Amino acid sequence: MKIEPSRQLQHYQTGIFAALNEKKEELLQSGRKVYNLSVGTPDFPVFDHIREALVTAASDPEQYHYTLRDLPELHTAVKDYYKKRFDVEISTDQIVAVPGSQEGIPHLGMALCNPEDVVLLPNPGYPAFEVGAHFGNAEPYFYELREENDFLPRLDEIPEDIARRAKYMMISYPYNPVCAIAPPSFYEEVIAFARKYNIILVHDNAYSDIIYDGVQGGSFLSYEGAEEVGVEVFSLSKSFNLTGARVSFIIGNQQVIDAVKLLRSQYDFCIFEPIQRAAIAALRGPLDQVKIQCQEYQNRRDALCGGLRSIGWDVRDSAGTMFVWARIPEGFSSSQEFVIRLMEETGVICTPGDAFGTMGEGYVRFALVLPVETLQEMVRTIDESGILKQN
Repeated sequence: MKIEPSRQLQHYQTGIFAALNEKKEELLQSGRKVYNLSVGTPDFPVFDHIREALVTAASDPEQYHYTLRDLPELHTAVKDYYKKRFDVEISTDQIVAVPGSQEGIPHLGMALCNPEDVVLLPNPGYPAFEVGAHFGNAEPYFYELREENDFLPRLDEIPEDIARRAKYMMISYPYNPVCAIAPPSFYEEVIAFARKYNIILVHDNAYSDIIYDGVQGGSFLSYEGAEEVGVEVFSLSKSFNLTGARVSFIIGNQQVIDAVKLLRSQYDFCIFEPIQRAAIAALRGPLDQVKIQCQEYQNRRDALCGGLRSIGWDVRDSAGTMFVWARIPEGFSSSQEFVIRLMEETGVICTPGDAFGTMGEGYVRFALVLPVETLQEMVRTIDESGILKQN
């Protein structure tokens, strides 16, 4: 019997990521030292008070039943956190928990879209953004982010007929992969754009606590009109090192939240209660460790970007996120060619920019997941390999 998978799967390819992993295993098996900066998994430990809350809850046999709903205490903790951290007033019925942004963002497409709709997506773009359009059987339209415009979209370049068909638009600052931040004027402009064309804005706010050079990360919902036109996806993964726990929130416009709640009621029995208890501890706990961690990420950024510049690779400083976005050195024909050569000659693994869309060609992304000393050693390894001088 021949099984034909869904045609939807044609949109989802492992591609370069499978090739990178295979090459990494070859290097390790041959005894080579590998510097893996391809995946953005924080290497910092989860904070003690969060882990203790999880362990305590998991020790209670009553916590292992179907959860069925978000805990009211969790919604209250999110509400209080948004007031404390962002000075944003929200109500608890404007919040729905999702098991990670990677799950929540794609399912927004299912909750919001019809086949005739368009979804506006950034290029370069985080792959989960595009998945949401396909989940909703909508047509993706990619707006370009260019370095000469500080990786901000030119809204006037989006054709009017596309804007009128658009159901929602993905935005995200600080933004992975391009590591840019947005000024207040951008949010004011994009909110006006959304109002004009009746477009829902979805702001992925995963990195508000990893932003550099004294800039304070904020919330999209702090801007006038934001709650009217959109929602924010807020994650605990990167601020609190809870990537494996999978807990995020969609917050904002009541109609969008109600649509997500209805969809989730059909396929999900909600997040395991001990994880919800850990999330409450994170949201109610002190934020001094989050700030210390941000400084360490900045130290790593300085070691990587400054170190690479010192050996002749002109890499601009990341403004935020736990990544660095770098133009490939001159003389290489493509991002993938450079990434493979870099792996083979130095053991350094990064992600080719074209994995994030056509506008990513000519760039690579590094994850800041190694200590400063290791990054300094890695820079020396790149310099000694001569790869920057071969072309």
